[in-house]
Amino acid sequence: MRLTVFTPTYNRRELLTRVYRSLLNQTVKDFEWLIVDDGSTDNTDDAVKEWIDEGALRIRYIYRENGGKMRAHNTGTSMTDTELFVCLDSDDYFVDTAVEELLAAYDRARSQKTDRMIGGVVAHKGCTSEKLLGKTDFPPVEFSTLYGLYLKGFSGETTLMYRTELLKRFMFPEIEGEKYVPEDYIYDKIDEVCVLAVLPRIITVCEITDSGYTESVKKLKRENVNAFYLYYEQRAYITPPGILKLKYLARYVIYAKRSGRPVFAGSRIGLFDLITGCIYAGFLLLAHKE
Repeated sequence: MRLTVFTPTYNRRELLTRVYRSLLNQTVKDFEWLIVDDGSTDNTDDAVKEWIDEGALRIRYIYRENGGKMRAHNTGTSMTDTELFVCLDSDDYFVDTAVEELLAAYDRARSQKTDRMIGGVVAHKGCTSEKLLGKTDFPPVEFSTLYGLYLKGFSGETTLMYRTELLKRFMFPEIEGEKYVPEDYIYDKIDEVCVLAVLPRIITVCEITDSGYTESVKKLKRENVNAFYLYYEQRAYITPPGILKLKYLARYVIYAKRSGRPVFAGSRIGLFDLITGCIYAGFLLLAHKE
């Protein structure tokens, strides 16, 4: 097996059936489906046992106490021994050619000469198999860091297949009392050591609505202030000068205060940028925009 398809799940038994069917339909089955159950109480294990007994796919099921997606992700990567790893969330599903296209794109990229290591493949998510989940396509490049795509104007959701060794090297921080870390916090670190092959194809379908999205993000931020401090500090440091950097600087200052951390002491960010961030943070707070 070359690939692990990893699905973290929590009380998503019904949706997992759709994931299972999409994996059954894959044109290439050189993968293992690894399910990490983050403390479900809806008898998810019974459904998975039935699929294992069917024997149509190689499936591993791991149950753990509820600790949030990031801890489930760490469990999944630590238990993986395949070369490659892709996360397929329980509310998403693959198009029929997903595994075939991801592996082919990776092999093509590995056969070419590049200045940096090929760390995996980045492809699209869609709200259907034909319509992108986002406003813009990838820029016309063969290789890029993930954040580099967004800095070049891409706006949308992605499917990410990484070399497993990279995910083992860059695990999510497990913060006491918190259950969420922005995924880009880890992906930014991986960007420092490799590039991804860009596959401008919809590989994953994610049928979502915007209902309650803004409030759910606010709730995540309230409940995971230390994680968002780490994320904003990193983004403020790596983002090129401009309006986007200013926004990250301001939010770094705000979350440093909310998490009880010093703004200036020990930061990698330059003094001028920190002062600028403090000023803009004051504006955001006065305008009730954060």
